[in-house]
Amino acid sequence: MTYTKRDIVRRISEKKNVPMVQVEPWVDAVIESIRDTMMEANPTCRIEIRDFGVFEVKVTKAKPKARNPKTNEVIYVPEHRKTHFKPSKLLKEFLRQPLEKEEVEEA
Repeated sequence: MTYTKRDIVRRISEKKNVPMVQVEPWVDAVIESIRDTMMEANPTCRIEIRDFGVFEVKVTKAKPKARNPKTNEVIYVPEHRKTHFKPSKLLKEFLRQPLEKEEVEEA
């Protein structure tokens, strides 16, 4: 299942008993702030959100002899930035729990 920003807004709206119209600008502001902070990374940054995880912008090394798998051509890939997410202990522990047989069959 794919969740959208609207689903998150709806969930917060129900949880806090506030209309979705009031919640949406706040959710937008949080997401925009995280995105802007990551885009302003010079060249790296780390955004830590307790009990959720850490967003990082990391620099990759240049690859002078990368290979295009489709054409088998050797190409140069310059160094660039990439994002990385590391879940918190709380989230990791939940995700590590074994799935029930019924849950696996539904997926």
